[in-house]
Amino acid sequence: MSTHFGGRTLARSQALQLMFQAEANARAVLDVLDGEYALSQGPLDDYARRLALGADERRPELDAVIAARSRGWSVARMNAVDRNLLRLALYEMLYVDEVDVAVTIDECVELAKAYGTDESSRFVNGILGRVADDLEAGVDVVAATREQTAADDGEA
Repeated sequence: MSTHFGGRTLARSQALQLMFQAEANARAVLDVLDGEYALSQGPLDDYARRLALGADERRPELDAVIAARSRGWSVARMNAVDRNLLRLALYEMLYVDEVDVAVTIDECVELAKAYGTDESSRFVNGILGRVADDLEAGVDVVAATREQTAADDGEA
């Protein structure tokens, strides 16, 4: 696909590509960056590096947040593009203060349209929208997910 992105959109696209390559090869993003990697447009943006490394580092907690909000879909069953895009967007929403949540969601929905399936943009928008509602309501999304997971484990 020859979709052309620029600025932060390009950085998010590059981060997504790095995360996808890392997952496909069962490697950490840092290992991918230390070796050979492919980008549809280069050179690698510093913001892309920050997003990919940050999302990879916090993957277990991001996956827990995704799992808690994706009704009936385990993270492992999701399309790889959707899964990595959600990780990327959630990392940006939760840990990058200088970017507005609505901007992150809009951008990631556009990336889902460019790289995902016909259902990707709606799926990504739905999950990110639920997280945004929680954030707006003042919920500590990571802590709430951790508490819910612990409660669920206790019921098992």
